[in-house]
Amino acid sequence: MAHVRDERIAAPLKAAAAKGKALRWCVAGAGNGGLAMAGHLGIMGFTVSLYNRTDERLAGVRWHGGVQVDGDVNGFGPVAVATSDMGEALEGADVIMVVTPATAHGPLAAAMAPHLRDGQVVLLNPGRTGGALEFRKVLADRVVTARPVIAEAQTFIYASRAITRHDAHIFKVKNEVPIATLPSYWIPDVLDVLRPAFPQFTAGGNVLATSMENIGAVFHPALTILNAGWIEATGGDFEYYLQGITPSIARILERVDAERLDVARALGARSVSAREWLYLSYDSPGRDLYEAIQRTDGYRGIKAPPNIAHRYIWEDIPMSLVPISSIGTMLGTPTPTIDMVIHLGSMLHDRDYMAEGRTVERLGIAGLGVKEIHRIVADSDGLAAAGGKRG
Repeated sequence: MAHVRDERIAAPLKAAAAKGKALRWCVAGAGNGGLAMAGHLGIMGFTVSLYNRTDERLAGVRWHGGVQVDGDVNGFGPVAVATSDMGEALEGADVIMVVTPATAHGPLAAAMAPHLRDGQVVLLNPGRTGGALEFRKVLADRVVTARPVIAEAQTFIYASRAITRHDAHIFKVKNEVPIATLPSYWIPDVLDVLRPAFPQFTAGGNVLATSMENIGAVFHPALTILNAGWIEATGGDFEYYLQGITPSIARILERVDAERLDVARALGARSVSAREWLYLSYDSPGRDLYEAIQRTDGYRGIKAPPNIAHRYIWEDIPMSLVPISSIGTMLGTPTPTIDMVIHLGSMLHDRDYMAEGRTVERLGIAGLGVKEIHRIVADSDGLAAAGGKRG
């Protein structure tokens, strides 16, 4: 299919790709991932602004003038601006790296809406399931006239933890991370912009593929729920992946993974299994998921959550598992194990995650057939809401 390139988007992307080290970045989120990314970008010599909704989390970065990073990356990364003012954070930024729990994507889209400009790249790190679709729908509902490029990563590029509010430890930088844009024909242009900093980013097929390869949906909620007793007894003082995933638990995770792959196939999205993903991301071979996990050096030293009031449940169930279940229901593909995990997580937190989460209605694809959904993600430019409308 031939596409007429919108010069309001193409020209700024081309200009940004030509900037090299002069490219300006905004990292939205000063938690485990945001500190690591802001510090790494600063170490690489880029100008970085760091945004966080709560200003007090930025005091350490302001005081020290940046982020100290160790582990797979070492050095001090200067941060030019650390602010809770969205307009100040986005001023002059060519790329906005959203590094927050996916529950913040909708509110961040609303906060960014008045400040976005044509050709600005907004990359969700990661999008979880349906992040780019939800982000664009929020902008469309606010009748944003600017035309940024909304993109999502299949997973977060780092395994990292914040040590203090100005120190980050990067356990591992992943070998490759697919990204996709909405619509998908901007992927090569966005990769040209990102490549000077992150050659690890590769072309994903489209946002359906990156969303359905949400491996956090497989590893986080069920694993945390099945280890709830151990977490509460020890405060998470055990290795989350290497000790928390036993052969029996791995078999349950494989069932969650199989249902994810079933929905991906029904949606016409290419996806790999969790075991294959471990090999692609960490060079971890294994005859089954348990064996591959045990051979993943990047997971060594990562402790379990300190309690069950953790984003592995309150983020990953509504933002990862609920959309998979909702899409599966719409397409007639059952997800009994995933539904069980959603139900157990809802009971643990006394919340209705199925009602709170990213349903097909919130993604803007309710009632659409597979061909219509693919047309939206491949060929719907601008900020029109999903549902067949064109920007």
